[in-house]
Amino acid sequence: MTINAVNFEMAKPLEDFIEKKMSRFGRHLNEDDKVEIRMSVVKPQTNQNKEVKIRIAGMFAEKTADTFEEGIDGCLAALETQLERRKNA
Repeated sequence: MTINAVNFEMAKPLEDFIEKKMSRFGRHLNEDDKVEIRMSVVKPQTNQNKEVKIRIAGMFAEKTADTFEEGIDGCLAALETQLERRKNA
């Protein structure tokens, strides 16, 4: 798993949150699935300024939210649907 933080320094609680979410999400993944997470602050002075992009096994989700945690949850929900379709195909 690769995590990139752009325009901010990632705090330990956010890193722990991501690791916890990804450990639960792992049941949807194959061993060789590559996970890339990119988080950035797009407009520091506004709400909805946290952008999260997650790429897993050629699938992609992108969300903009008030917090990185909300963005991660939204991306993982979208990817869960895509991964379920892949497993059932």
